[in-house]
Parts: sequence; C-alpha cells; structure tokens
Amino acid sequence: MERKENLKLVRIFIGESDKYKHNALYEEIVFLAKRSELAGATVTRGIMGFGAHSIVHKSKMIELSNDLPVIVEIVDADDKIRKFIAEVENLFEESRNGGLITIEDAEVILYKPGEKREA
Repeated sequence: MERKENLKLVRIFIGESDKYKHNALYEEIVFLAKRSELAGATVTRGIMGFGAHSIVHKSKMIELSNDLPVIVEIVDADDKIRKFIAEVENLFEESRNGGLITIEDAEVILYKPGEKREA
C-alpha cells in the first residue's frame, strides 16, 4: 500500500472469549483479513471496558478476566475494507456474537516492510 487517498481505518470491537466455531473470533477476523489481501491487521487486548450489555470487564493482578475487550484494527482502501466488513458481519451472524464496527478516514504517512530477520 502506497500513500493513497481514500484509505480507511476499520476498528472491530469484540470480546476476547467470542468464538467462531472452535476458534477465537478475533483470530478468524485476522485470518479473513489475510485471505482478503488487506495490508495488515492488529489485535489489541484491552484492560477494561464494557459494551452493549453494560457488563464491565477488567483485568486485575489477582484475577484475570477471560473476556476482556479486544479491538482488531485494519487500514486499507475503502472498497477493500467495505467488502471485508460484509464478510465480518457474516461471521458475527454465523457465530451469534455481537460487536461494534467503526470506520474512519486514515492518512498513511509511511507503510514499508522492514528487512526480513532470521527467527
């Protein structure tokens, strides 16, 4: 992805324990993004949050919640993002999970792979 106009940032807010079949929903979303040839995807685990059910989930040193908020973020061209979101909505329907999807304009300043390193 080069510097382009009309790039979008999509954020998908879900719960860490949300599943699609036997896999974590956020993993399915990332693999779907890869199959859709999007530029990349990042999953961030929140330390506290609540959603439509108003249940507050939080992480503590003593007790670790297994349903913390998770955000999947992806930047790519508007048309690719919109097509991808339609598929994510199908994942939500099939898995009977809820969530929140937002889109906003994004200006990419730099997108460049680094040098490959030996593992």
